[in-house]
Amino acid sequence: MTITLIILLLSAVFFVNGKIRSDLVALCALLLLLIFDILTPEEALSGFSNSIVIMMAGLFVVGGAIFQTGLAKMISSKILRWGGNSSTKLFILVMSVTSFIGAFVSNTGTVALMLPIVVSLALSADTNPGRFLMPMAFASSMGGMMTLIGTPPNLVIHNVLLDAGYEGLSFFSFLPVGLICIAIGILTLLPLSKYFLSKDDNGLNNGKKKHKSLKDLANEYQLSRNLFRLRVTAGSLLKNKNVRELDVRRSYKTNVLEIRRKPASQNPFFKTVEQKIVGPDTIILEGDILYVRGDVENVQRFSEDTHTPLIDTQEPEEVHPKFSGKLRFDKIGIAEVVLMPNSKLINRLIEESGFREKYHVNVLSIQRSQEYILQGLKDQKLKIGDVLLVQGEWADIDRLNEEQSEWVVVGQPSEAAKEITLDYKAPIAAVIMILMVLVMALNIMPAVMAVLIAAVLMVLSGCIRSVEDAYKTINWESIVLIAAMLPMASALEKTGASTTISSTLVSGLGGFGPVILLAGIYFATSLTTMFISNTATAVLFAPIALHSAIGSGVSPYPFLFAVAVAASMCFASPFSTPPNALVMSAGRYTFADYIKVGLPLQIIVGIVMILVLPLLFRF
Repeated sequence: MTITLIILLLSAVFFVNGKIRSDLVALCALLLLLIFDILTPEEALSGFSNSIVIMMAGLFVVGGAIFQTGLAKMISSKILRWGGNSSTKLFILVMSVTSFIGAFVSNTGTVALMLPIVVSLALSADTNPGRFLMPMAFASSMGGMMTLIGTPPNLVIHNVLLDAGYEGLSFFSFLPVGLICIAIGILTLLPLSKYFLSKDDNGLNNGKKKHKSLKDLANEYQLSRNLFRLRVTAGSLLKNKNVRELDVRRSYKTNVLEIRRKPASQNPFFKTVEQKIVGPDTIILEGDILYVRGDVENVQRFSEDTHTPLIDTQEPEEVHPKFSGKLRFDKIGIAEVVLMPNSKLINRLIEESGFREKYHVNVLSIQRSQEYILQGLKDQKLKIGDVLLVQGEWADIDRLNEEQSEWVVVGQPSEAAKEITLDYKAPIAAVIMILMVLVMALNIMPAVMAVLIAAVLMVLSGCIRSVEDAYKTINWESIVLIAAMLPMASALEKTGASTTISSTLVSGLGGFGPVILLAGIYFATSLTTMFISNTATAVLFAPIALHSAIGSGVSPYPFLFAVAVAASMCFASPFSTPPNALVMSAGRYTFADYIKVGLPLQIIVGIVMILVLPLLFRF
């Protein structure tokens, strides 16, 4: 028992110190429990198969899909309109919405739903997301106190009462307690978050505009100018021909930039449109939408000669909203390439450069001495200092970085690609998200199954670009932290440390009256839940609270409510509850941030509850 407590204490010290990554500290603690033979290998590794850990990984994927489809931005923009420009209004709105959802959905599910929305909201409001994320995680736990199903400790004390022959709790028995917790949370966190969690605003904003955005590039090079669409019909002379034999550039001084094509699969869950970069060997098929750029007279002549009709500006493409006069960058992107002075391409024609044949990218424009050359590119000789705007699939643009002796790719194209949202997939992401929440709220199946199914559907439906992107959305530091710390609860219980500490604290206070005994049970539960899960803490302390109340001749209800509240209202540690861990990386928090903000809130809630619970539930 002594060794376990020493390992726990050392872990807490290193967590607070923050000089060593929290996941590494947790793994070292786990290894020490193994080395001292406190846990078996099976017990030590049990955290990595725990349903909470698996569910957290799935929720990261779901959250990533909500981001990548632009759904988070859409929802946050509506919240932003309600909150206006006031950060205080936005703060209260985020806390209130999160609390309401948390009353019916698990706090982990609530945070997974709200996290991408709140990050998008904060960035749109030009505010550090850290100001909102930790309070949002706390609000999800507070909201859980409003209903019987809101959080597991509520169900634990309900079952303990029933087993002891007492009347069980109704669905809204917790409502007054939950409302008080939320009110305390908003009033306390409003100043604390502003003082402790808004310190990095300047660094955040300064790092946002290091490079030109894709929109900036498109505007600078006037890509939307003279951009037209043509639909390849059954009578089109372009049908089943490749771009080389058509020789569109030479004959019509017109560039075919990209093709949009309906996929073979008609399943609505899969990709609804394919973007294809145009190369010399690209075969044009019936039904293709061609994006071309050139003078209006040349494009019209091309359209008439090939019997390929122009599409009206307002006409939709069946698989995508009406034409906005701009290119999309879902799969195909653009980037600037600066030629090096010693490049072999200097004094060579664009059509001899090999960009299209070797790298599958098109040169759309040349910036030379503050001038932009948009027409007649194939006849242009490249010169020292030329900046080329190239277009291609994101993977091909990334490959250009391999030839650093010939040119330099400006900015970070791969990072720019991540910022492009798949807006046309937002409805699918919304349906999957709503179904996941309903399944979890109605308890149709285990929450972990609902989350995993939702995560897989997000990938299969194209709401996340690829499986690789899905894995990248997972914050492995948080996953490893929780998985490595969960076995600590087993170690504390196995060595008898939990029982010894709790029994000593409670038995020593029994003779000082029910209020002092209530305070002892509350803060003993609150302290323990900082190191083991709230469910395990509630299971441990609920019987102790029940017997202590019966032994003192008072009603067990306030004591059991104290256990439920104390187990759920743990804010001073990032690994005490999954919501706290979920926001740690997104908010760039350290362990010390949870102490600065969460510990005062935890103490204030505790003091208020000790005074209020005897008024709500008589001794």
